[in-house]
Amino acid sequence: MEFPVNFISATKECCSYEKHIAAPYIRKSFKLNKKANEAKLIICGLGFYKLYINGTDITKGALAPYISNPDDIIYYDEYSVGKYLKEGDNAVAVLLGNGMQNAFGGYVWDFEKAKWRGAPKVALKLEIEPLDEEKIVIESDESFKTHPSPIIFDELRSGEYYDARNITESFADAGFDDSSWDNAIIASVPRGEPMLCTAEPIVITKQLKPVSIKEINGSYLYDFGVNSAGVCKLIIEGECGQEITMEHGEYLKDGIPVFRNLMFSDDAHVQKNKYICSGKGVEEYIPSFTYDGFQFVLVNGITKEQATENLLTYLVMNSDLKECGNFECSDEILNKLQMCTRNSTLANFYYFPTDCPHREKNGWTADAALSAEHALLNLTPEKSYQQWLENIRKSMREDGALPGIVPTGGWGFQWGNGPAWDSVLIYLPYFVYTYRGNIRILKENATAIFRYIHYINTRLNERGLIEIGLGDWCAPVIVKSPLEFTDSVISMDLCAKAAFIFEKLNMELEREFAMGLYNKLRSNIRKYLIDFGTMTAIGNCQTSQAMAIFYNVFDEGEKDKAFARLIEYIERRDYHLDTGVLGARVIFHVLSMFGRSDAAYDMITNPTNPSYADWILRGATSLWEDFNPEGSRVNSLNHHFFGDISNWFITQIAGIQVNPYRNNINEVKIAPKFISKLEHAKAYHILPAGKVEVSWKRAFDKIILNVYADKGIKGKIVLENGYVFENTLSYKDLITGSYVISKE
Repeated sequence: MEFPVNFISATKECCSYEKHIAAPYIRKSFKLNKKANEAKLIICGLGFYKLYINGTDITKGALAPYISNPDDIIYYDEYSVGKYLKEGDNAVAVLLGNGMQNAFGGYVWDFEKAKWRGAPKVALKLEIEPLDEEKIVIESDESFKTHPSPIIFDELRSGEYYDARNITESFADAGFDDSSWDNAIIASVPRGEPMLCTAEPIVITKQLKPVSIKEINGSYLYDFGVNSAGVCKLIIEGECGQEITMEHGEYLKDGIPVFRNLMFSDDAHVQKNKYICSGKGVEEYIPSFTYDGFQFVLVNGITKEQATENLLTYLVMNSDLKECGNFECSDEILNKLQMCTRNSTLANFYYFPTDCPHREKNGWTADAALSAEHALLNLTPEKSYQQWLENIRKSMREDGALPGIVPTGGWGFQWGNGPAWDSVLIYLPYFVYTYRGNIRILKENATAIFRYIHYINTRLNERGLIEIGLGDWCAPVIVKSPLEFTDSVISMDLCAKAAFIFEKLNMELEREFAMGLYNKLRSNIRKYLIDFGTMTAIGNCQTSQAMAIFYNVFDEGEKDKAFARLIEYIERRDYHLDTGVLGARVIFHVLSMFGRSDAAYDMITNPTNPSYADWILRGATSLWEDFNPEGSRVNSLNHHFFGDISNWFITQIAGIQVNPYRNNINEVKIAPKFISKLEHAKAYHILPAGKVEVSWKRAFDKIILNVYADKGIKGKIVLENGYVFENTLSYKDLITGSYVISKE
């Protein structure tokens, strides 16, 4: 089925803060002499659409079709609609929202200046094959009719205003009289490439009722008990013209909701939805073209009698990812951190990983790269990753540079990128291949990866090192790793992973180039940034030392002494975390490599700031953007880029290490860490060949290890030094069963 020829709009005017333009209804009536045997419809809404056939909403999910730069890619969806059609009168109808086509609320990133900015438009084609008759084709053109909808304002980040007095009843029904409506106008064709959206749709995953309702100076504060993302369903019986506003936020100060951490200026419009009642009995409203990140909603314009628990229901939404792994143990701090990681990962997955679901809603590249491994261990994001990578490749500049956010209208090249952020181009394919065995994702990205490695080679400074981007972001300001170190080490790792990808694809010349740059970077890091007298990486900090060990800047014979320095830095900080996102991604794994999982556990569960446990003790239900102490500035309270702890829980405490030698996706190494302060732990993960489960518990002076693996999964059970099976072996072939383990 070919893509439609025409895009149509209701108007050429753009909605803005200064002038509100209603989201348009667009519809087309048609007759069928016979019932359809088969019918297919493709639709591209720019920005978002809701699709109706004969009054039935058949839209795949929220914010359809996708969130993208329409100068790069214009996404469309396909529907099979024969079952909705009937003999006689029929109608196809669309409700159009601004979406990325007019994302003026993203002015901080210049989205209001985007070349593509314009009124929302739609391309639609319906092909019908009636029984024993020729095919009928209905395509978007000036014969479609338009009319303003009750959505009088909508913006992805700012919110939606809905005037129920403007409802046109039955606007999508067959037989509706649209003769007084205006005709659509032909709109300009977007510059992007048409592409079928294959990413999972955004769906409602939970419905939450408020845990408390509190009156504050005539307003009503609804607390839903968890900081997540979605929209509120409003059910109210009000007076005609009664105006209800709902402001969404994530924290309180002295019991009062604060929204300043969601704004970039004091007069910003952010996360505010408004509903004006029609007065016609019980009314229900669910926002169509926005979403919010929140725990609290401050409601204005209602009476005390209307402030019931049934007024608002939290519709938690995210891309329709499935669980494929989980973890729990005897420590409730770790269990809550696992739940926080899951919550933040999903709350920030709207077609692709975002940095936060409220203030920005941007596809920050480092956030996704840092979270890729724990996301793949817990969930099924690979299809959505593959779709987003199409956009990442399209955003690449001619010289191979990448922006810090995708989609972008050009912002993010001068600030906000660099190797740790650009790593998304390599990490996503690499980890999807590692955990899912998907060779296609390597093939699709190989050319862009080579372009990027070449670009990095052009950015070497006079010492043959890299110092061009953002570094160890959100680090407590005690000691911070130098940018030249973090950029160079991450670039070195990108070269190694690129070489692996090229080897898998038999791209020998590209592999040699990547390995040549790897060796050059490693040599120069060792020459200029390592003190071999003390085996210390420049910066004298947790991040530098942990990264140098993890990414093999140190040779194997040097690592013991280097690790001893890392322990000194940890002990000097009294087992507090003193890293940003780059250091936190590796430090706990390094500790486990050297038999000090207990130290990693102590750092994570340290009850005082800066630590993960401090978040939990302060009431966190999601992962936070930083480790700022209580009483200081509050930034985002729903980020996922510190979530690699879930990876550590599953791969180290439970010990499920998938594809450990990177040559068999259905091989695992079971290598649990029996942390002395834990009584039990368990986890599971689903591989392509099936499920593997591991649990262990203490039984007096023994440990009982239970392992289950579906047929087709192979591997070994490997114990840490100091532990043996009852028959004194330190490893066994992977066989489902229960094993008794004791200390040597």
